[in-house]
Amino acid sequence: MGSVLGSLKDIYAGSASRPTEYVIALMPGDGIGPELTAATLRVLNTVSEKFGIPLKINRVEAGDNAMSKYGEALPDESLKSIKKSHACLKAPVGETSADVIVKLRMMFDLFANIRPVKAYPNTQSLRSDIDMVVVRENTEDLYKGLEFALGNNTTVALRVITYDASIRIADVAFKLALGRKKKVTAVHKSNVLKTTCGLFARCCREVAQKYPNISYEESYVDACAANLVRKPHTFDVIVTTNMFGDILSDEAAQVAGSLGLAPSCNLGYNYAIFEPIHGAAFDIAGKNIANPISMILSAALMFEWLGAKYNDGRCIKASESINSAVYETLKEGKSLTPDLGGVARTDEVALSVVTKLT
Repeated sequence: MGSVLGSLKDIYAGSASRPTEYVIALMPGDGIGPELTAATLRVLNTVSEKFGIPLKINRVEAGDNAMSKYGEALPDESLKSIKKSHACLKAPVGETSADVIVKLRMMFDLFANIRPVKAYPNTQSLRSDIDMVVVRENTEDLYKGLEFALGNNTTVALRVITYDASIRIADVAFKLALGRKKKVTAVHKSNVLKTTCGLFARCCREVAQKYPNISYEESYVDACAANLVRKPHTFDVIVTTNMFGDILSDEAAQVAGSLGLAPSCNLGYNYAIFEPIHGAAFDIAGKNIANPISMILSAALMFEWLGAKYNDGRCIKASESINSAVYETLKEGKSLTPDLGGVARTDEVALSVVTKLT
């Protein structure tokens, strides 16, 4: 996948001195989460040894299992562990997702959800030249959770869109585009949601004026959804609001081959959480057939971020090595999970990636 976050270095680079060891909060999650976590741990341990990167991995309980066990989806001890870590690597969580990742995004002000989407060999992608990034505002919109019941038969949800949040997410999108194909598509629905989407669109236009070398266009969300299927190769960086970004990034990942290939980064100024974009897939949990590449590539993003933040070339090399190993695994075509049309098992994919780390 190559560098994804490189153009964002001014947001977080050099913000802290390099630690003697990196403390990673690892959240195994629910459903297929523990299987993905076990597969990714094999990669983390190999990379740590190969590149001399000291890692201290602390498992943290959160999600449906934690709710059943402790009565809360994000226990205080888990939250304390996350706060003491340098980064968090998270597997999918089930029905309590809003009580975990949405809460963490708000708490740490992880305002940029960055979801790279790329076509890989042997993945049933609609086209081989798909290469885009969906940049999703991550802290407001309907995901603020401001919902109310007005009597028994009427409900209301408040959509929060602010100038400051819209400006800063647009700026992230344009910075990313500087290191890519230099094109930004702002996605909204201002013809209907004239006030909220109208403000978001106005902010994107304002930021676009600061980047004259970036090609800028706008699209209504329904048209964008259609064009992601019709001509996905024409997109570079998509910037949009929270809920639209959640939906469009899943669509884009499936168009490129599978949700099981799609990593993401929840990025703030001082902290970041890395996770697959998909859910806990309870229907295949425990069968050892889930695709672990989404979480493995999320680990690659984590190392890229750590490398930039702490000026650590070892982490940058680790990220490059993981990305290359994933590409070679898919290109070889022997370790494809069922979502890619193959019969490989989760642990077999992990082993293939590990053997290709150089």
